[in-house]
Amino acid sequence: MSRPVRVRFAPSPTGALHIGGVRTALYNYLFARQNGGQMLLRIEDTDSNRFVPGAEEYIIESLQWLGIKIDEGISVGGENGPYRQSERREIYKKYVRQLLLDGKAYIAFDTPQELEAKRAEVANFQYDASTRMQMRNSLVIPEAEVRQRIADGEQYVVRFKVEPNEDIHLHDLIRGEVVINSSILDDKVLYKSADELPTYHLANIVDDYLMKISHVIRGEEWLPSAPLHVLLYRAFGWEDVMPQFAHLPLLLKPDGNGKLSKRDGDRLGFPVFPLEWHDPKTGTISSGYRESGYFPEAVINFLALLGWHAEGDKELYTMDELINAFSLQRVSKAGAKFDFEKGKWFNHQYLIQKNNDELAQLFMPILKEHGIEAPHDKVARIVGLVKERVNFVKELWYETCFFFEAPTEYDEKSLKKRWKEDSPKHINELLNVLEGVDDFSAENLDKVVMAWIAEKEYGVGVVMNAFRICLVGAARGPHIWAITDEIGKEETLARMRTALKKLS
Repeated sequence: MSRPVRVRFAPSPTGALHIGGVRTALYNYLFARQNGGQMLLRIEDTDSNRFVPGAEEYIIESLQWLGIKIDEGISVGGENGPYRQSERREIYKKYVRQLLLDGKAYIAFDTPQELEAKRAEVANFQYDASTRMQMRNSLVIPEAEVRQRIADGEQYVVRFKVEPNEDIHLHDLIRGEVVINSSILDDKVLYKSADELPTYHLANIVDDYLMKISHVIRGEEWLPSAPLHVLLYRAFGWEDVMPQFAHLPLLLKPDGNGKLSKRDGDRLGFPVFPLEWHDPKTGTISSGYRESGYFPEAVINFLALLGWHAEGDKELYTMDELINAFSLQRVSKAGAKFDFEKGKWFNHQYLIQKNNDELAQLFMPILKEHGIEAPHDKVARIVGLVKERVNFVKELWYETCFFFEAPTEYDEKSLKKRWKEDSPKHINELLNVLEGVDDFSAENLDKVVMAWIAEKEYGVGVVMNAFRICLVGAARGPHIWAITDEIGKEETLARMRTALKKLS
C-alpha cells in the first residue's frame, strides 16, 4: 500500500525568502494537492548565528499572499510539532545517542584552529576514513578520557562515520538514477555541543522521518547532500520509509549562466523577493513583487513555468489548472533563465482579464494620491479604455491622467512631430465647428468632423494629431472620440482654447 503524500517546505529564517525558494514551495504545493496530500511548513533554524529577526514572519506572509496554503506546521499547528528545529533539541539528542551507541558516529574535539592547521598541512584535506585516525576524536582517545573531557565542559561535535568505497544509489524523480561513491563524502558534523543543536543534515532526516514526509522536493543545490541522507536513513534502519527525492533545476541569471541572485535584480531592475524586505541588520530595503504591483496569481503562473511545462502551448493557468497539469516528470533537469520581462507579460495578461470594476477599485487609491476624486463608474469606464496598454495598475495614472486633469504642459517630441505650421488654423476652425454641435456623442462627432475635413480637403492625420495634443498634451491615449465622450463638450472646447493660446 502506498504512503499518503506528505511534502514539506523547510526554509531557514536567515533573511528574505528568495524567489527560487518560492518556486520550491509552489512545486511542493502543486504536487501535494494533485495527489490529495498535505504540505507542511517547517522552520530550519539550527544555525543560530545566521538567524534574522522577522524572517519567519516574512516567509509566512509571503506564502499567504501567493495563495500557497499550508496544511500543517508553523502558523497552523499540527500533531507533529514543534515545527521550529530550535525547539526540538531534546528530540535530536536521542538520535545522536543512538548513532553513537551503534558505532555509526563519533565524538570529535578538534578545534577550529586545529582543523585550519590540518587544511594548511594537507592539500584537499577531508575529515574522513583516511584522516580520522590522525585527529582528536573518540576513535583514538580512550573512552574514560572522552567522558572526562565532556564532564570538564570541553566543546565537541558529533561526526557521522562514513564507510569508504561504497556506491550509494539514489533514484531521483527528476534526474533518474544517481550514483555517488562514499569515498568523496566527508564525516559530516551532525551535532554541536556549543549550542546543543544538530546541523541541517541530522535535523532534516529526523524531522522528515518523524513528520512522515513521503517526498522531498527541493533545489538542485541540495543534491550533494542526498547520498549522506541515504546513509543516515540506513544507519537508523529507516530505509523502508525513506522519502522519494526530487531535485529541482536552478533559476539562472537572465543574461547568462550562474544562479540568480539579489545582485542580478538590483543590476537589472527587478525584484527577487516576493514581498518588500527591510533588512534589520543593514537597514537596506529590497523591492518585492507585491509592492512592485504584481498580482500573486501572475507571479505563481510565471514561476510555475520556470523549469516545468505541460503538454501543448498553453501559458496561462489558474492555480487549480496548475494543480491538475503539474507533474515532476515534466520538470526540466536544466536550469531555467529568469526572464523578468516575461514576468511583466504575465502580469499584463492577468490585468487585462480583470473586469473594469475590480481594476477601478485598485486604481482609486492611486487617484487619491494625485488629489483626484471621481465616481467609481467613471473610473471603471476610463480604465477599460486603456488597460490593454499597461502591465501594472500603477501605470494607469500615466495612461489616464488627462481624463481627470487638463494638460498644463505639452510634450516637446509630440509638438515637433505633430504640431504643424497650419495647426493653429485647423484647430481654430475645428473649434468653431464643434461649438455648433449639439449632439456630442462619439458617433455624431466622427461623422461631423470627418465630413468637415473632407470638405476642406485637409489631411485627417494632420488635423486629428493636433486635436489630440490639445486634449491630451501629447501624441498618446485611446481613440479621440472616447476622450471627448468622457470629458464632455465644454471641457473639450476649453482645452482647445487653452492650447491655441499657449501654442500659437
